[in-house]
Amino acid sequence: MSVRVPQRILVAPSGFKESLCAEQVASAIAAGVRRALPGVRVDTAPIADGGEGTARTLAAATRGTLHDATVVGPVGSPVRAQWARLGGSARGVAVVEMAAAAGLSLVPSDMRDPGATTTYGVGQLMAAALDSGADQILVGCGDSGTCDGGAGALQALGARILDECGNEIGHGGRELRRAVSLDLTNMHPRLAEVEVVLACNPHNVLCGPGGVARVFGPQKGATPAQVEELANALDNWAAILERDGLVMDDVRFGTGTGASGGLGAGLAAGVGAALRSRFDALLDSGLSGIDLDRRIRKADLVITAEGSIDFQTPKGKVPAEVARRCQRLGVPLIALAGSLGQGAPGVHDVGIAAIASIITVPMPLSEAVANGEALLIDAAERTMRMILLGGAVSARSSAKRRKGAA
Repeated sequence: MSVRVPQRILVAPSGFKESLCAEQVASAIAAGVRRALPGVRVDTAPIADGGEGTARTLAAATRGTLHDATVVGPVGSPVRAQWARLGGSARGVAVVEMAAAAGLSLVPSDMRDPGATTTYGVGQLMAAALDSGADQILVGCGDSGTCDGGAGALQALGARILDECGNEIGHGGRELRRAVSLDLTNMHPRLAEVEVVLACNPHNVLCGPGGVARVFGPQKGATPAQVEELANALDNWAAILERDGLVMDDVRFGTGTGASGGLGAGLAAGVGAALRSRFDALLDSGLSGIDLDRRIRKADLVITAEGSIDFQTPKGKVPAEVARRCQRLGVPLIALAGSLGQGAPGVHDVGIAAIASIITVPMPLSEAVANGEALLIDAAERTMRMILLGGAVSARSSAKRRKGAA
């Protein structure tokens, strides 16, 4: 009895936040696959999603370089951050990962107030890339700990945001309540000659019931009262951007304007940044060197992964994007996850054939994070053994049908 098994498997995961980067996730899954199928060809394609690890992933994929910088972190204290200069045909491109300077992981749990945190360090990383001579800056949006509408980043790049007395406002989204005008006359001189592109989730908008304050404010530590305070502050900021900023189609509800706590709106109206779907910017622009569609076509099976699969996964997360491409190309897809949350079965509707958690027994989150690599290896091995079992059952059923027909 011959059992048909996948001969070529593509592993295309995102990172597991605060645990493993995308490269580590891909390596662990590949190791687990080879335990069950020692001779199989495994291709790994770690996927940058704009959040934590994006600069490192793209630098590695293009043989680029990482550059250190000390910047103002989200709570105002200095943090060490990195930006990337890509290699190969994209060597004029700098990648600034906003999470490296203003990510939620940089905000201590007892200081999580998105009305106070700032994107100032993001602007400083952009300035460092401009000073290095970059021709294009790609800003990865995701995993932010801020909700300041990009005001801090603009201030770091030379903008002045003034109150009714003509004084500059402080840092944080709460300060935007006091803003009455935006002065862009002293912006970094190279911004006029450099293209800025934001790789963002197009579902995120700045204002309204689905605006960034109301949707993501609670996740960043805001109380219900603070959420409404921030929403009102961002409404005021939107009016200022519409009047004093560069022309953009729709500051309040435009695609991606709510990215990273409104960084999308601030940079679009403040420096003329283009807001693009993160996967269009990161996978289809030629910058990443991944060529994901070509690699999916060659695969018999694709395995993706992310830290949590839940109702939010279909809304622009890596597994859903990989699923969209696999479905179009007719290649089956399995997803592994650190945890399966509310609404997880809904991902089957977007083309993920099967999902599995890497955690098989109850354990504290800290333990799961610390042992993420081993858990992923074991989960990948279990998954492949289940596929082998399915193949054996199918082969036996086919053999019995042939014997009966004879």
